[in-house]
Amino acid sequence: MKVLGLETSCDETGLAIYDSELNGGQGGLLAQVLYSQIELHATYGGVVPELASRDHIRKLVPLFNELLDKANIAKSDIDAVAYTKGPGLIGALMTGVLFGRTLAYGLGVPAIGVHHMEGHLLAPMIENDKGVNFPFVCLLVSGGHTMLVRADGVGRYEILGESIDDAVGECFDKTAKMLGLPYPGGPNVERLAKGGNPHAYDLPRPMMGRGLDFSFSGMKTAVHNLIKDTKGSDTDPVVRADISASFQYAVVDTLVKKCTKALKQTGLTQLVIAGGVSANASLRAHLEIALAKMGASVHYAPLHLCTDNGAMIAYAGYCRLSMGQTDDLSVACVPRWSMESLSV
Repeated sequence: MKVLGLETSCDETGLAIYDSELNGGQGGLLAQVLYSQIELHATYGGVVPELASRDHIRKLVPLFNELLDKANIAKSDIDAVAYTKGPGLIGALMTGVLFGRTLAYGLGVPAIGVHHMEGHLLAPMIENDKGVNFPFVCLLVSGGHTMLVRADGVGRYEILGESIDDAVGECFDKTAKMLGLPYPGGPNVERLAKGGNPHAYDLPRPMMGRGLDFSFSGMKTAVHNLIKDTKGSDTDPVVRADISASFQYAVVDTLVKKCTKALKQTGLTQLVIAGGVSANASLRAHLEIALAKMGASVHYAPLHLCTDNGAMIAYAGYCRLSMGQTDDLSVACVPRWSMESLSV
């Protein structure tokens, strides 16, 4: 089965084809293409929803044609279409939903709307990481989402904890902006932090005594005050690197402690980290060390599948379709969509 995946939930236009017959029937990616709107939104320091929607419309058809050429197939070879149904920006979502549903109808093939975060959660399985098996705990750190989820199977999810305000990705973006770094914040803060001392400044570890929920608004305020009160924070490269490193270390330390607590609470020994922030090298390294000490393992997608992409939607769609699920002819998206409402 060749499944076309479409991702348009925010500021990436991603298309991919997952072929279940590749690798001796083990499945794999036939081809993928990705267009990022980073340059478009960098001027504004964040995503402008209307501009994102219009850019998706402009890029979908050219990218689809590029994908077919790259995969060396015709439209008629597509067996099903999967598209991001939510959560996300409603205008951006609608572009992919309309394109995908219309294409599926024209080709006479089934279509399925995919939960964006389920796509991230399943992404480490795309390239046949045989070490990942249900059940596991997943740390989802993507855009406006930070949550710990127990995954017992496709569509069988329990939210163990989530952010009650700013998500990790948002906190990285806002810290970058306060330091005068360009959008997106995550990779730029990480790059600056490499030359800094992570113990130079003591920043808070929020909500450590309150279960598995997260809160990063206080972290944002603490960084703001640190920058305001520290001489050289706007000019001295050493000071700026130390602030970035200390911020990143505080965030990573908070996430690692919450993850180990979730594993102990559930009795599980596998952790998956997924979403754009899972590409952070410091987070990966500290999780590997902490989990090795407790006899647990950590798994994540390759770097090119951490940020939003069509491959994760194609694979999640394949999983759903292989269980007999399809959508009807209605065109709808769900900007706010709880993972716990999903089913098989």
